[in-house]
Amino acid sequence: MYAAPIQRLITELGKLPGIGNRTAQRLAFYILRASPQDATALADAIREVKERIGLCEVCFNLAEGARCRICDDTRRDPSLICVVEEAPDVMSVERTHEYGGRYHVLGGALSPIDGVDPEDLKLAQLFGRVTDPRNAIREVVLATNPTTTGEATALHIADVLRERAPDVVVTRLASGLPVGGDLEYADEVTLGKAFSGRRRL
Repeated sequence: MYAAPIQRLITELGKLPGIGNRTAQRLAFYILRASPQDATALADAIREVKERIGLCEVCFNLAEGARCRICDDTRRDPSLICVVEEAPDVMSVERTHEYGGRYHVLGGALSPIDGVDPEDLKLAQLFGRVTDPRNAIREVVLATNPTTTGEATALHIADVLRERAPDVVVTRLASGLPVGGDLEYADEVTLGKAFSGRRRL
């Protein structure tokens, strides 16, 4: 049995996603071997991110202040909203350099089995943004994950917007074969999506 401070550190590290007890022990002993400056810098970084980072009041992306840098960027197209499940998804889309609009982070996906209902997500805020005539939204891009819950969330949003904002175009990210992939290794669902989303050349 380790001394109480070490055991507490192992326990806290073990709460991180993907970190089991053995990995938590290795991390704890790495921190113990680190210089006091490095250990303090790590603790300060954790404290700082918890104190200074919150959610954007417009799109619910991570932000230092009231609004995130994307919502504050006047070069972005304010008439486009890309809907994603979580904040890291914003960075995934940004890395493509193919999208120049703004975002809306739901904070998850609909999953009645797991107790995640529409009121648990930022859906009401999304519908408010889209239907507010001052925003002049012309397209909503649904970029939820291609999973059962992601598809259900996308369908729910599309149904509501079709009723509340019929003039707004609602699109869904294409899905199918990855670039460089082989048909031999594609599963039936992925191949089926690729066929249904085929385009003329």
